[in-house]
Amino acid sequence: MKTPKVVVITGGTAGVGRATAVRFAREGCKLAVLARGEDGLAATVAECERAGSPETIAIPCDVADCDAVHAAALRAETELGPIDVWINNAMTTVFGRVEDVAGSEFKRVTEVTYLGTVWGTRAALAHMRPRDRGVIVQVGSALAYRSIPLQAAYCAAKHAIVGFTDSLRSELLHEKAGIHLTIVHLPAVNTPQFRWCMNKMPFEPQPVPPIFQPEIIADAIWFAATHKRREVYLAAPTVEAIVGQEVAPGLLDRYLASRAWDGQFTDKPADHSRATNLFEPVPGDHGAHGDFDARATERSAIAALTTRMGAAGVRALAGAVAITAAVGIFALVRRLAA
Repeated sequence: MKTPKVVVITGGTAGVGRATAVRFAREGCKLAVLARGEDGLAATVAECERAGSPETIAIPCDVADCDAVHAAALRAETELGPIDVWINNAMTTVFGRVEDVAGSEFKRVTEVTYLGTVWGTRAALAHMRPRDRGVIVQVGSALAYRSIPLQAAYCAAKHAIVGFTDSLRSELLHEKAGIHLTIVHLPAVNTPQFRWCMNKMPFEPQPVPPIFQPEIIADAIWFAATHKRREVYLAAPTVEAIVGQEVAPGLLDRYLASRAWDGQFTDKPADHSRATNLFEPVPGDHGAHGDFDARATERSAIAALTTRMGAAGVRALAGAVAITAAVGIFALVRRLAA
């Protein structure tokens, strides 16, 4: 696909969304950035225009509001021109045991992370259908295939995105539509979400190592938007999680019950008085990076390789990873059971 001219990004003011907005700006794209926080929107517009975007517009929008997302799409088309790429990136999460997360909190995570993707996809389709062209990129996760403890609402929402996307893809293929649908599954990323996500646990959260910088993810999203890939499994940890779930789900249950419980938290006591972004945006410009620069990978040959692999290559890598992962998991489970 040639370089897109007009790109819409939801959740585009921080973390992966911010890095992705800047990545597309460097390619000379016009951008519409959707998010709730006015400070982040203003800062993102300025950064994208410095990076090379001829025009970037900020659209205040809560993606959980279907009508607001459709209105944002109309504004993007009116002010920038026909939408070439729509990227559904907005998300939120809660760290806590299932019984400690309130019903309203489960609902909100689902509305933002899953339904926000549905509303964004439908809004994009409404404008792409008449032209019979365009690309929709879903930002997925390894957790869409292998859930971990203490983030049930988020994992469930990411699982739902895969189900929704697969169903829609089949519809588009049946209709021989010219619209391409792709999904990029991420590993752990150094983003600001760990500063503002709701946390009901005794220690501050962190991404489960190995940790990747958001610019690596932005490169993969750029690739997915400009090449016809059904899915991108980004980096070895994502491949391991997805294949491990197919090969030995029971062993993974026990492995993650140990490693993914403590591995999601630092040794810093949680500040339960800090602002969270579940229901309202946290003021300020939070940028692309979180607090884990010293521990995050800035470049990854494996991430670049898995991004660009075709289906056959991913399957071959997955087979090798599956054998290695199965041996390692079996050894760990034996130690846990001893």
